[in-house]
Amino acid sequence: MHRSYRKATRLVVTARSVSIALLATATALTGCQRGSPPGPTASATGPSGCPTAQTRARAAVARAEQTDTAWNGPTGGPTAVSGKTIVYVAQTMTNPGVAGVANGVREAARVIGWNVRVIDGGGSPAGIQAAMSEAVTLRPSGIVIGGFDPGSTSQQVGRAGAAGIPLIGWHAVASPGPSRRPELFTNVTTRVEDVAGISARWIISQSNGRAGVVLITDASIPFARNKSELIRKELATCSGVRLLAYENIPIPDASSRTPREVSSLLSRFQSGWTYSVAINDLYFADAAPAFRAAGKPGAGPPFNIGAGDGDPSAFQRINSRQYQAATVPEPLSQQGWQIIDEFNRAFSGRPASGYVAPVHVATPANSAGATTWDPPGYREAYRRIWGR
Repeated sequence: MHRSYRKATRLVVTARSVSIALLATATALTGCQRGSPPGPTASATGPSGCPTAQTRARAAVARAEQTDTAWNGPTGGPTAVSGKTIVYVAQTMTNPGVAGVANGVREAARVIGWNVRVIDGGGSPAGIQAAMSEAVTLRPSGIVIGGFDPGSTSQQVGRAGAAGIPLIGWHAVASPGPSRRPELFTNVTTRVEDVAGISARWIISQSNGRAGVVLITDASIPFARNKSELIRKELATCSGVRLLAYENIPIPDASSRTPREVSSLLSRFQSGWTYSVAINDLYFADAAPAFRAAGKPGAGPPFNIGAGDGDPSAFQRINSRQYQAATVPEPLSQQGWQIIDEFNRAFSGRPASGYVAPVHVATPANSAGATTWDPPGYREAYRRIWGR
């Protein structure tokens, strides 16, 4: 696990003079420890705090909110190989993203005619190592690394490689596609740069370039830690956005720790806290009781956006305007189907498809009451490829 993190505050740049603006910008990039007094209250009204960044953010968000896009994934590939067994090793099935992809894998496996077993690592290093050991011992046709760092199970990964068992990751490493170190046939994920960037740009756009932001991450997961760092950097492109706190709450501890942390943050920052962004939607489910107890309205502020994973409960909170305003959803079911398709390519001696799902922002205005998001047409496309 990542053992340390830095919490930063960001001062709002005033317009008194060029020299003061430069000084404030420099100050905004330096870190302050917990307990530093909050800066001026952010406001979503008045002149933009960063006109250029806001214009760019607004255009990017408008593109990401579109829902009428056509399937742009693979339309060709090997027909179905028969008689395969896949083991899905989950970081923790309490992570809605991990669980959502597992469900997609199960659904696609039924279509292609394979067997699937899910082993839950429980969110702890020891549990994940034990789950991977069990998976390798079963000698399946393939193993999915579901949402954890393969480096934390390097011995088991080595044993799988020696046994000729292909590994496919979901959010296992920072980038989509094949990986040499660790050895993965491919890693299925949206581009973390896109997800992080659009979540920060949504805040810049919605706040008119003036916001006090709390960022929540799980620094024990390299993918999540990298995502939160990218969010932080994109927020810093707008001088009117201040990072009030950078909270490290491991996902397995979210239900117990998030309410306490949110209560503490509300006490510290009060009305200065106007926006939140978390690397996973589940934090806002756990935060809701603390917001409610503090008398905060469900429709905000603070206005909360999840930079993944877009599980059904997140959509329910968004559609009912209960302590979440938006999400950048992973197409969880589609990614489960993609994992099965990638294994079929591996078993057929073909390269990975190279497909990466486009980034999307879901809000009450464009979700139309839905509880998931997936690119349209993927089931039909994969069925045609497999001959199923």
